[in-house]
Amino acid sequence: MKKVIAFANSSAEPSTYRPAPERIVTGDPVQTATLHFTSEDGRFTAGSWAAERGTWRVVFTESEFCHLLEGVIVVTDEAGAQTTFRAGDAFVSPAGFTGTWEIVEPARKLFAFYEAPPNP
Repeated sequence: MKKVIAFANSSAEPSTYRPAPERIVTGDPVQTATLHFTSEDGRFTAGSWAAERGTWRVVFTESEFCHLLEGVIVVTDEAGAQTTFRAGDAFVSPAGFTGTWEIVEPARKLFAFYEAPPNP
């Protein structure tokens, strides 16, 4: 039987990591992710995430929904357009988005992402 996953009661362990060194633009953006749910096919994942100050280049192969709980993030697309997100904001980074994420103030978010199957 399938059960609802409550993040607060999840036994998932957090994982700490950094972007690949060649993607880091400034700072030391240490990140921690806790994957509270992953679908059986591995294409849908939901969890919580935190990051320290820094900027790194991103290339999204998945579409990700984010709800920022704390902090300030500046997302810049490859054309240079910037959007600032603050605690309480929600946004989507669509598959194919490239640019940078800058953590201006340490941030925490809830997220869910979907990785579509490759085109044949």
